[in-house]
Amino acid sequence: MRDELLRVSGLTVSLAGRRIVDDVDLVVGSGETVGLVGESGSGKSLTARAVAGLLPPTLTAGGSVRFSGTELIGASERVLRKFRGRRVGLLMQDPFAMLNPLLTAGAHIAESLPRGTRRDRQEVVRRLAEVGITNPDVAYRYPFQLSGGMRQRVAIAAALAGDPELLIADEPTTALDATIQHEIMQLLARIQESRGMAVLLITHDLRVAFQLCDRVQVMYAGRVLESGASKALATGPGHPYTLGLISALPAVERTAVRLEGIPGSVPRAADVACQCAFADRCGQRQDDCLTERPPLRLLDSGRLTACRYDVAPAASVAAPPSVPSARKSSANGPLLLVEGLRKKYGQAVALDGVDLRIEPGERLGLVGESGSGKTTLARCLLGLVDPSGGSIQLGGMDTTRLRHLPAARQREIRPLVQCVFQDPSTSLNPAMTVGATLAEAAALAAEQDRRPVGEVLELVGLPSGYAKLRPHRLSGGEKQRVAIARALAVRPALLICDEPTASLDVSVQAHILELLRTVNSELGTALLFVTHDLAVVRQVTDRIVVLLHGKVIETGVTASVLDSPGHDYTRRLVASVPTFTGSDACTI
Repeated sequence: MRDELLRVSGLTVSLAGRRIVDDVDLVVGSGETVGLVGESGSGKSLTARAVAGLLPPTLTAGGSVRFSGTELIGASERVLRKFRGRRVGLLMQDPFAMLNPLLTAGAHIAESLPRGTRRDRQEVVRRLAEVGITNPDVAYRYPFQLSGGMRQRVAIAAALAGDPELLIADEPTTALDATIQHEIMQLLARIQESRGMAVLLITHDLRVAFQLCDRVQVMYAGRVLESGASKALATGPGHPYTLGLISALPAVERTAVRLEGIPGSVPRAADVACQCAFADRCGQRQDDCLTERPPLRLLDSGRLTACRYDVAPAASVAAPPSVPSARKSSANGPLLLVEGLRKKYGQAVALDGVDLRIEPGERLGLVGESGSGKTTLARCLLGLVDPSGGSIQLGGMDTTRLRHLPAARQREIRPLVQCVFQDPSTSLNPAMTVGATLAEAAALAAEQDRRPVGEVLELVGLPSGYAKLRPHRLSGGEKQRVAIARALAVRPALLICDEPTASLDVSVQAHILELLRTVNSELGTALLFVTHDLAVVRQVTDRIVVLLHGKVIETGVTASVLDSPGHDYTRRLVASVPTFTGSDACTI
């Protein structure tokens, strides 16, 4: 047994008397890594903020949080300051939210160092080196001058500058590319081992949690539904919710016959206080699940589950051999043909002679790290920027300089290609209802292709009543469905998907990916799927193109490239995907 460092007992977080986090227990030992996993709205981040004493004034915490024997709930700000930053460090998902844009990297680290060393420049350099930044000049750079991975390393160095005994890491790798994510995870593990530091990791990425954590607690609707050793939960989940999350994980090793997410969404804790919180979404629900809140019960190997019944294994379905989807032959050639495409921003080369071909109805994956040219290529195809050289043909028409064509010609071409972006919250007008948004898009389609709003909503699995709602009334997954519906309203021949599931929970991600596969198979819409997630690209594409520094370095059938990559860079991308080995019961 490790020495107990943090003990949380009966923790509650309430807003105007209604509980958001409900009776959470948590123990973290010295040098141990404990993961909190679950969908958005499960209460993970609020639990972490309550532990750190960083809840906003509108929220109140109850129960007990004891750190090394000192009670933090109800403690004065003076007492909390002695813990925050010194004994307890906090690392957030977005380093831009942690780093002051007016301070240099070195200044961020210096202000967190012990008083006697804050003016010691060599100490700042040493702290940067600890997180893998060996160039001392980085200390004099501002956040906007650093890459995403570099900013996160600086944020880690700042969080560790006070030499905390516990690091609370809230989604520290979610916004990063696969290889950078892998590097950051290895970095955290290495620093933790060298320092003997404890880590409380909050994430919705089960692969990351199972790989990094000694123990995992699964949260849902503000309460803990299951906890235990990572390996035990990964290979034999004891709660239907945990099984549902694992079953929704896309696999880089194989293609799923069907991607199954958990139906419905996370309820508010106060609405399910007297029943099993997961009952309304559970396929194994019994009558007593709706009348009484199940307590945590002990399973083998010290695991705890808030389910009265044994979990029924998920049906294991073997996926057929991965083959390209049916393509429609065209007498006019390919749907999209890109030849020698180049794009320069000043002296920086974003695209360096890219060739690309997409047949009607084909699904093509475009992968690579940030800065590889993926988004620049998509913007060129959409006519948002002009290439510096090369050519683009869409549907047999020259669209290389689309913005400079006559307005009538643009109106003819633009409906052929549409885009679904990463964050639907920023791509939907908050002042317009869903119906008005879809009607506006449908008006751009040819008259014979226009569909009623209700029919477009049905296409993406939403009730027609959603037409009256505004975006703020929708969940993240519902917003993304509306964004897809808007793109489909003009009946495009090509749909460009730019990281459309990167910000979504694993269950919602499964629903959206399955929706895109259905759109492709039933409507014949070709897909250009831009992503850094190889497990996702395995599920939705026939072929894959790998970009590096604006050049195509490998291309081929998706399964062949991922199973036997031919380029060192592709091999690094594949190797960076966190491994996950569940039991046959959890096989997708």
